[in-house]
Amino acid sequence: MRTRIASLSGLPFIAVGILAVAGRIAAPQTPAAAAPLPPAKPAVTEKAREKAVPAKILFGAKALPSAGKSMAVGYYHKGCLSGGVELPINGPNWQVMRLSRNRNWGHPTLIHFVEKFAAQASKTTGWNGILVGDLGQPRGGPAVSDHASHQTGLDVDIWFMPMPDQVLSKEERDTIQASNLVAADWKRLNPQTWTPQHVAFIKAAAQQPEVERVLVNAAIKKELCRVEANQPHAWMAKVRPWYGHHDHIHVRLRCPADSPQCKPQEPVTGSDGCGPKELDFWFSDKVIPPRKPGPPGRQTMLADLPPACKGVLEAPDKKTSVATENRK
Repeated sequence: MRTRIASLSGLPFIAVGILAVAGRIAAPQTPAAAAPLPPAKPAVTEKAREKAVPAKILFGAKALPSAGKSMAVGYYHKGCLSGGVELPINGPNWQVMRLSRNRNWGHPTLIHFVEKFAAQASKTTGWNGILVGDLGQPRGGPAVSDHASHQTGLDVDIWFMPMPDQVLSKEERDTIQASNLVAADWKRLNPQTWTPQHVAFIKAAAQQPEVERVLVNAAIKKELCRVEANQPHAWMAKVRPWYGHHDHIHVRLRCPADSPQCKPQEPVTGSDGCGPKELDFWFSDKVIPPRKPGPPGRQTMLADLPPACKGVLEAPDKKTSVATENRK
C-alpha cells in the first residue's frame, strides 16, 4: 500500500514537467534579426563604361555593322567604320579564312576590290583563287587581338596560299596555317614555298589604282626588286617592307571619295624602295631575328578615336546579310 501511494505521489510532478515542456514547444519563436543588406551598387553609366573599358572591347562586342551610310572614319590605325559591308565567305575565286574572328567586313570599296582582285589573281597566277584573311570588324575600330590597323574598313590580308579546289569547312578555315615564304634566317626566301606566281600575285595587287600600299616581308621585297630590276615597275613603290608579312600580303586602299573624315596615308615617294637606304635596316640586328612582342602599352579608349566613332558604336544594328547567315 505504501509503495502504491509513493508511486502516485510523483504524478503531480510529472504532470508539471509535461506542461512545462509543452509550453516551451507552443511558445512562439522570436525570429532572429535579419542582417542588413549591403548598399546597392550604383548603375554603371554608358559614359563611365566608355571611360573604363578599352575601345577594342567595345568594338569587338559588336557582331553587326552600324546602320547608316558607309564611311571610313579616321586613320587606318585609329578609326572606325560606319555602315560596314560583309564580304561573302565564299565566292567564285575566294574563300574567307578565320571565320570565328568575324573580321570579313569593310567599306564597299574594299569589298569590290577583293572580289575584283580574286578573279584577276586567279587568272594571273593560274590558282583556283585566293584565301582571304582579316578585313575589319563589323564597325571597324581596334581589335581584341591588338591587330593595329584594319580599323577603317580599307585594309585586307590575303594569304600567299592558293585557294584549294574544294570548299573548306569552318574548322579547316580556323586551323589551316598560311604558307611562310621566308627562310628560317629571315634574310632570304624559302625555295620550297616561293614561286614565280607570287611575283605575279603581288604585282597584280600593287597595280590596282585604288591601292595605297602593299606590305610584305623585307625578304620578299628584296626578291621582287631583283626579279623586276630590268622591267618597268612603277607599281614597286607601293610595295613596302614591314614586320611579319611572311605569309600574306597586306593591301591598303586609299581613302574613298565618300568618306570625308578618312585620314589618308602619306603618299609614297618617287623611289621604288629597292635601294640600300630603304632595305638595309630590315636586315639589321634591330629586326632579325624577329622579337617577341613586348607587353601591351596604353590601351586605346573610345575618347582616343575620332568623335564620330562614338556615334558608330552606339548606332542601331544593320540588317544581317546572307554571308552572316551562312556563317552559322
